[in-house]
Amino acid sequence: MNVSSAGQQPSGHRPADHPPVATGRIGVLLVNLGTPDAPERGAVKRYLKEFLSDRRVVEIPALVWQPILRGIILNTRPAKSAHAYGQVWGRDGSPLAAITAAQAAALQARLEQAHSGDAVIVRHAMRYQNPAIARELDALVEAGCERILFAPLYPQYCAATTASALDALGTWIAGRRRLPALRTLPPYHDDPLAIAALHRDLSRQMAVLDFVPELLLLSYHGMPERTLHLGDPYHCHCRKTSRLLQEAFADTHAGLRIETTFQSRFGRARWLEPATDAVLKAEAAKGTRRIAVAAPGFSADCLETLEELAIRGRDDFLAAGGTDFATLSCLNAGDEGVRLLEALVRRELAGWL
Repeated sequence: MNVSSAGQQPSGHRPADHPPVATGRIGVLLVNLGTPDAPERGAVKRYLKEFLSDRRVVEIPALVWQPILRGIILNTRPAKSAHAYGQVWGRDGSPLAAITAAQAAALQARLEQAHSGDAVIVRHAMRYQNPAIARELDALVEAGCERILFAPLYPQYCAATTASALDALGTWIAGRRRLPALRTLPPYHDDPLAIAALHRDLSRQMAVLDFVPELLLLSYHGMPERTLHLGDPYHCHCRKTSRLLQEAFADTHAGLRIETTFQSRFGRARWLEPATDAVLKAEAAKGTRRIAVAAPGFSADCLETLEELAIRGRDDFLAAGGTDFATLSCLNAGDEGVRLLEALVRRELAGWL
């Protein structure tokens, strides 16, 4: 690859009066769902308005849904959600934003070390709010990236997540004249590298608990049941991830029971079941005393893992009679997570690097 140290085309290849043009680089954009800019009602309202206006997320006709969203939900839900965000907000801000930024920085460092330079630029973006996908793609192009890997960090494909991120990519494409070559990261729910990374990392975390779990609960974000019947593969992807993890744990944790559940129900429609909150209460009621919960559908810890599972889930389980509860971290920017991310990205960059 003929790239100068500044990522610009060598001056001998352009007329003397031509402005400098960065070229020859490869870009990687890590994409996650999104987060408010602050744990405050106004910021949460802006986030929810964008998120819940996405037709991939809420498939009710806009003429019916928008009056409900604007008249009821955006006037009642932001304060409650802001309180929940406040319980998990850190010194670096939103956990999801901070962890995704750390993943991008770690991947950048590993690629720079391997390739001795800045031929690859890694940035991160959020589908909703900041940093915006369009802005980060523009920045990669401006930095000379003629090839870009667009990488939604969703292990299991879902129209409301993966496809929505690709919608945003399509919107960006439609509004630009200068376009790079583009590739997208496929789902990796059954990738042997992903299953092995999860198995090792969850095993490591359980080994240092001060109790031995009777049950490992694998909790995935829920979706309305109708999405399954309409052909969305998400439910099947989640079940396959669980099955492969169960097979891996059978060789290392004999006697550990593993169950799959779905969290974050919203509205009155029937959602994928069994529901995480209901199972936690039912398990405690029937005598299960020690539970560990993992969320293999999330690449980074966020409100759903740190507040919904680690706080409300714990309260539900202990109130129903359980005695020991642990929420296991996502892969995040730890060693297992970054190694997996690098392997997935390198695979998709084959022929470019």
